[in-house]
Amino acid sequence: MELRHEFTVPVPVDEAWRALLDIERVAPCLPGTTVQEFDGEKVDGTVKVKVGPVTLTYRGTAVFEERDEAAHRMVLKASGKEVRGQGTARATVTAGLTASGEATAVSVHTEFAVTGRPAQIGRGVMAEVGDRLVGRFADCLSEELVRTPGAAAGTGAAAGAGTAEEAVAAEPGGPSAPAARADAGPAGAAEPIDLVRTAGLPVARRIVPAALAAGAAAAAVAVIVRRRRR
Repeated sequence: MELRHEFTVPVPVDEAWRALLDIERVAPCLPGTTVQEFDGEKVDGTVKVKVGPVTLTYRGTAVFEERDEAAHRMVLKASGKEVRGQGTARATVTAGLTASGEATAVSVHTEFAVTGRPAQIGRGVMAEVGDRLVGRFADCLSEELVRTPGAAAGTGAAAGAGTAEEAVAAEPGGPSAPAARADAGPAGAAEPIDLVRTAGLPVARRIVPAALAAGAAAAAVAVIVRRRRR
């Protein structure tokens, strides 16, 4: 399945480029995502998805296949597998950045495939969920860039220095540190992406019956397994 999205962030293209490469910085803007390790090239992490009463956790990796700073183009390939189940997810995300005055226009092309329970909700619903998630990501990223301008001085693990405010707060006798953004590390695991809430009421009416059926089936299997073990 393919999805295409476009959005604008209110910073110059070079700053937007550095920010998008700083996975640990933008991870809190990706619903359901927890970054466990990032070495500047490969990301290890988890993504949690909730469909009605069922919550699924995918564990996997993402690798930059291309990072063209001159063209402001990147390609990220990700794959994961359900922690408890046979479902899989694969995605290739291609992003291009273009200067638009003092702002930056971002175009994103996503090719993805899922197997297992999320695949049962249909392409139309997945497209609507994707649209809403990208919209939320764009809003969150814009707020982050405006709140901490120029914070992305490096990319990924190379961006070890914090913002100027954080540096001042770390000095003896300095002012209190500003409120920290959501932790993307293991200690601050993200809340799951709730597909029903994200899709909205009209789409949720199509998701919920299937999700309830899946939950009932899972419960029935669990009961049968317990009885066989006795």
